[in-house]
Amino acid sequence: MSRGGYKGNSGGLPRGKGVPKGGAGARGRTSGRGSGPPERGGQDSRGKGARGKAPRGAAPSSRRAAPGRAPAGPRGSAGPGGPSDRRGRTSSAGSRYGLGGDQVEGRQAVRELLLAGTRKVREVLLAEDLDPAPVIDDIRQLAREQRVTVTELGRKALDRRSFTESSQGVVALAAELKPLELEELLALGGRGGATGIGAGTPFLLALDSVTDPRNLGAMLRTAECAGVDGVILPRHRAAHVTASVSKTAAGAIEHLPMALVGGLPAALESLRSSGVWVVGLDGAGPTSIYDLTVATQPICLVAGAEGKGLSRLVARRCDEVVSLPLRGSLDSLNVGAAVAVAVYEITRRRSIAEGGSTAGG
Repeated sequence: MSRGGYKGNSGGLPRGKGVPKGGAGARGRTSGRGSGPPERGGQDSRGKGARGKAPRGAAPSSRRAAPGRAPAGPRGSAGPGGPSDRRGRTSSAGSRYGLGGDQVEGRQAVRELLLAGTRKVREVLLAEDLDPAPVIDDIRQLAREQRVTVTELGRKALDRRSFTESSQGVVALAAELKPLELEELLALGGRGGATGIGAGTPFLLALDSVTDPRNLGAMLRTAECAGVDGVILPRHRAAHVTASVSKTAAGAIEHLPMALVGGLPAALESLRSSGVWVVGLDGAGPTSIYDLTVATQPICLVAGAEGKGLSRLVARRCDEVVSLPLRGSLDSLNVGAAVAVAVYEITRRRSIAEGGSTAGG
């Protein structure tokens, strides 16, 4: 069998493991396959705020903190038991089992947060010694238009407030992201055209216990750019949207609908019952991603955790498990890189089916 699939940072999935015997494709399809998924006509429940629309509240202000002293952070923004973005720091991620996203770091991520206007921004923290740049000008202007307080801090004070190794001198404190229910994710119809197929054929991405924040951020950015309709994350034993994720995603979290589920296997079974093909991405997959026959159908691509690949229960609920052919000396790909290849191959196939250009989608 040809080598394929991906492996995580810790060495990856051993060959021949990860897909249980009698798993993918062994069980019959549910009776709902022929009917297709429900009509996608709803609007993202997070809403779309207009640029420049100011929230009610006090007038904007720009203040400079006292030397060596940072203003107090939001109560409960970080505490014991939260996910860690870097050594010795507990990342701000909202409630323990929520989606997170209440602290956004990085210039592009903060700019997209303000541009999207989908959630309230409480404060923007800027380093005092920032060099002039168009993106910084945009952040200041957008904050002023939305009546968001801008506070300038010394570098050391800002570093004490940040959770990433480098915040690029920009940190924003905002309301936590609100996850959708799985049914709401299925009902979304506005993004279908981005993948070249249209309403009624969702393209979803599910992540099976991915714990590396940077991998998660990279996959969210890829998914948003490729026109994926939504992402499904487990509520437990998986990374959610930390400051590191927000920075790596570069603003994708503001535009990409996400759902949190208590159990991924049960959620995948629900998708199958709704007429969605569940396709796993795993190093032991017997089918190449380039031979996938259901790319133009309602589909959910499932990627496994770093190192372990797909869990046994998740793999058993996949209709098909595919792999990526590897032609070099190495026998693994980083999960983020593997997802990027697979997602764009599905997007390419869907674009061709619509009669569009493979370059322009």
